[in-house]
Amino acid sequence: MRERRMIGLVILCAGFAAILLVSTRLTSAQNGAAPKSQWAGSERPPTIYNPYPSGILPSDLESEIDRVRREVKFIENEALAQAHALPPPTLTGQPPTLANTGQRANVLLGKLMNFDENMSPFKNRACGFCHMPYAGFSGSIPSVNLTMVAYPGSLPFRAGKRTAQRYTYAPSFPVLNFNAAQNGFFGGNFWDSRATGYLLGSPDEEQAQHPPVDTQEHALPDTACIAFRLTTAVYRPFFEQVWGAGSLDMKFPEDTEEICETPGGASVFGTKTMPIKLSPEDRNKANNVFDHWAQSLDQYEASPDVSAFSSKFDAFLANNYTMTPDEKAGYDLFRGKANCNSCHLDGRSTAPTPPPPEGMAPNSQDTGAAAATTPLFTCFGSANLGLPLNPRDAFFYQTTPDSFGFTANPFGFGYRDLGLGAFLRSGFGAAPSPNSDWTQHAPMSDGQMQTSSARNVAMVPPSCPTTEAPGPYFQKEFFHNGYIKSLKQLVHFYNTRDVYHFDVTSGNCPAGTVEKVNCWPTYEVKNNLDMTIGKLGLTDQEEDQLVTFLETLTDGFTTPYPDINTYTGACMKGGTAATQGNGVLIPTPQLPACPAAICGVSPVPSPAIP
Repeated sequence: MRERRMIGLVILCAGFAAILLVSTRLTSAQNGAAPKSQWAGSERPPTIYNPYPSGILPSDLESEIDRVRREVKFIENEALAQAHALPPPTLTGQPPTLANTGQRANVLLGKLMNFDENMSPFKNRACGFCHMPYAGFSGSIPSVNLTMVAYPGSLPFRAGKRTAQRYTYAPSFPVLNFNAAQNGFFGGNFWDSRATGYLLGSPDEEQAQHPPVDTQEHALPDTACIAFRLTTAVYRPFFEQVWGAGSLDMKFPEDTEEICETPGGASVFGTKTMPIKLSPEDRNKANNVFDHWAQSLDQYEASPDVSAFSSKFDAFLANNYTMTPDEKAGYDLFRGKANCNSCHLDGRSTAPTPPPPEGMAPNSQDTGAAAATTPLFTCFGSANLGLPLNPRDAFFYQTTPDSFGFTANPFGFGYRDLGLGAFLRSGFGAAPSPNSDWTQHAPMSDGQMQTSSARNVAMVPPSCPTTEAPGPYFQKEFFHNGYIKSLKQLVHFYNTRDVYHFDVTSGNCPAGTVEKVNCWPTYEVKNNLDMTIGKLGLTDQEEDQLVTFLETLTDGFTTPYPDINTYTGACMKGGTAATQGNGVLIPTPQLPACPAAICGVSPVPSPAIP
């Protein structure tokens, strides 16, 4: 009898252990969980946080996260090999300079840090997760681009509210400033320009400092966690070679790892933004390391590894490529009827001096010749293009506390993304503004988003050679809220926004119309609409020609684009470019009024619901 009881007890314990193991592994897979001991003093992993209704998260999310993480690790290992093969620079001169290979060393350091997953609480997210080379350093998962818009962070079911902007050419954006003559803001990084560059002098460097401590992305709770994680990085000697011996020598408290593996926003932190208790001297050193993190990442993004100027268009400017008839027709439309060049500046035009004897000003004539050999296809400004609210955006559903007591969006569908306007007033969901003189301009900036460079807007993995259905294609997402799913849709939106405008929300187009074809739902933010678009009068063929021209801005034509072949996922097939993404449309629910906590002094009326 006693033996039977013992056997039964062993079987029961084994069964319980198996259930516990499966449960823990499932929770870990869903939440990106670390082992039990790493949950900041918790006795067990937190319950799964999934606030989303059916149809928001893609069914292949877990396998696609695993796929991208493998690709990230591959590029990180490649960067390690490149760093080890690089002859060390020589510190010499006055001021001391890392001579010979110093610049390349800094670029490779930036690459190493960009693909380091340890820079997140659960060591499962690198910057490159949302910014992979084969997508122009933007969104890497087709099903996420098709559905939830923002990418899952280190705690995966936390997700931001906007698409991942491309790294390419971002280092060229100037420090954010208000131009009184033109009554507008120019410069900065991010869709809302919140990385102003006010402190480091470079918006791109400042941009690199936001995701690591963004509650929806890497979610580190303290900027000093970057320095702490770098102290154990395999490339620590390389960091100290670039930024100086002893640059990572700091005394961290014993609870630092416990703090750094707890996501930012956790209720345990309260309002603390620097929970790691460092001495003033070590806090200053950690701040310097955080700045160096940003500077090296910026150098990587500014290098030909990322911003390559190697497209067909660059070859065309150098008289080394002749555009096809459709490419040339698209370029003419870009500069003319389609009015793209009013914001996405192509560097033209100038008045070259003609040959003698006429060759003296003022006899020169503007012949449309290129004024710049490296045009950036942006004006560095911002505009409200009148995008409809996207009901699939994950941010609208994060209305309840997660397992760490953090609620990303208590306003739900009452939230309106005011972009630059929200930042200027330091509003909800925005970073604090460093300049109170800008606040007065918030109402005229509501709804405005940054004019990104059009370069690499069409970049896709070579295995999926287009953005357009029926494919095989790589599913991308466009604009700040990912509402547009193909370049054809993008051009058609610019062309017909005001021709087919209906006072409804997405998923509620009238019978007999097709959303994104002959029905554009109303604007998420009605203030400050850019009226230079919306009724361009382009034919279907002209829309296609514009898409063809935009494809000439993809780097990799004159020289191979680094790491472009690292995509190991599947291409998508089927459907049409005109209705791409419509198969997953869901109706927008009844929208409450925009609360004062978001809209501030510039309330935005709620769109009418049929």
